[in-house]
Amino acid sequence: MPHPPIGIVSIGLYLPERRMTSKELSEKSGIPREILEEKMGIVEKRIPGPSDHTAQMAVWAARTAIERAGVDARDIDLIIYFGEEHKEYPLWTAGIWVQHKIGAVNAYAFDIQQRCGTGVLALKMAKEMMLADDALHTVLLAGGYRNVDFIDYANPRTRFMYNLGAGGGAILLKKGCEANQVLAGRIITDGSFSEDVAVPVGGTKVPLTPELLQQGKYTLDVMDPDGMKARLEEKSMRNFLRVIREAVERSGYRTEEIDYLAILHMKRSAHQYVLKELGLSTEQSIYLERYGHIGQIDQILSLELALQEGRVKEGDLVVFVSAGIGYAWDAIAIRWGSPEGSSPIAAV
Repeated sequence: MPHPPIGIVSIGLYLPERRMTSKELSEKSGIPREILEEKMGIVEKRIPGPSDHTAQMAVWAARTAIERAGVDARDIDLIIYFGEEHKEYPLWTAGIWVQHKIGAVNAYAFDIQQRCGTGVLALKMAKEMMLADDALHTVLLAGGYRNVDFIDYANPRTRFMYNLGAGGGAILLKKGCEANQVLAGRIITDGSFSEDVAVPVGGTKVPLTPELLQQGKYTLDVMDPDGMKARLEEKSMRNFLRVIREAVERSGYRTEEIDYLAILHMKRSAHQYVLKELGLSTEQSIYLERYGHIGQIDQILSLELALQEGRVKEGDLVVFVSAGIGYAWDAIAIRWGSPEGSSPIAAV
């Protein structure tokens, strides 16, 4: 018996009003503005304002998705929070708070984490859970991100993370929805990178003290920058391309049939390399140079912009691709549109 389709009925996005320009970033980091813009691909990025807390941004995005879909929050069966661990409170399940704030009284909720790969992971996980559980008909994915708070612009070891920004995103899924069908995904993780990047203090190994906080140690750092760079150069692009190709193939398509790639923000040359290797033009993706890297929200942001600009059309094969520190590479394919030729979110 064939599985029922799992379709995206709406997406939601929240972006803070505040921006950091390349000029401001240059002043903070000492990196010339032209390097930031041309090589690192940061013209400006979104940064959090006073009220832009992590789970709160997820709530704002979730409300947008619910409103666009025209559904009653009481009909949501499950909420998966895919936002960051850096949120309003430590040791706190944000998904349950999101459930309360949107009025999804009949749902249950939990949080998952895979750094910047979590959004794609959540989409794959949600589809598989919905197919396995007859009680799951409507599922909300929601998350927020503001790891920019952990960047010390005076630390050159973390310069590849100077693009970190802030925002929130949400996806609403329905079982039996033939529009915008979620297809197959592929995920690779490599634990040899698992301790390369972290906030080195504040955990059980090195508890946070007033002295460490005063020394500015409670920020992201790279323990072995040269070793990590060498190992990533060997594996990263290869794994990016592998998860994309295998997600597409598992979905019953060929790589040549990809119409749009919703990819995370990374340095300009890496973005261009991935497109070239896949035979895609610059019109088949959006480079997020005016937003920065909003962690696991990047793919939702890219899709939202693509719909606004008409780059994603009925029948298109869309691929979400991400990577997360740890290290993880994630991709999932989506067949956009509906058999009737009218996607419920053809434009946003």
